[in-house]
Amino acid sequence: MKVLQEASFKATLFTLEVDVRSASMPEFFDITDGVQEFVEQSQVRNGFVVVFSRHTTAAIVIQEKEPLLMHDMASAIERFAPRNQHYRHNDFEVRTVHMHEDECPNGHSHCQHLLLGASENVPLVDGKMTLGEFQRIFMVELDDQKDFRQILVQVMGT
Repeated sequence: MKVLQEASFKATLFTLEVDVRSASMPEFFDITDGVQEFVEQSQVRNGFVVVFSRHTTAAIVIQEKEPLLMHDMASAIERFAPRNQHYRHNDFEVRTVHMHEDECPNGHSHCQHLLLGASENVPLVDGKMTLGEFQRIFMVELDDQKDFRQILVQVMGT
C-alpha cells in the first residue's frame, strides 16, 4: 500500500444512552430520528455512528418501515425460533447459570437474536447518516414486555 498523502486529524467521540420500554414481542421501535438528532448535536461531519443493544434478547437492525413488511418480519422471526418450542434454556429445574429471581422462559428470544444481531454501524458524510431511501434503524424487542431496555449510540469522527 502506498500512502499518497498523510493527514492529521483529531477524532471526537460522543455516547448517548437511550432507554426503551416495550410492550410486546416482537416489537419494532424506529429510533432513526433520535439517532440522527444525536448525530447533529455532536457536530461530527464525517465518521460513523454505532447503535448497540446491551441485551441478548433485544436486537438492532436496519430495515424498511412498511407495515406489511413489519408483519412479515415478525412472522419470519417467529418461524425461525417459535415461542412454543422446547428450549433447554427454559428448563429451570436443570439450568443453574445466569438465573434471576424473576427469570422468564425466553430461549426463543435468544435464538431469534442470533438471526438479527446486537448492533449496526452507519457511515456519516457531511453530518448525515448515509442510509438508503427506505432504510430505518430499529430496536427489535424479542422478549416479553420490558420496562427497561438500554441502547447505546456512539458517534465518532471529525
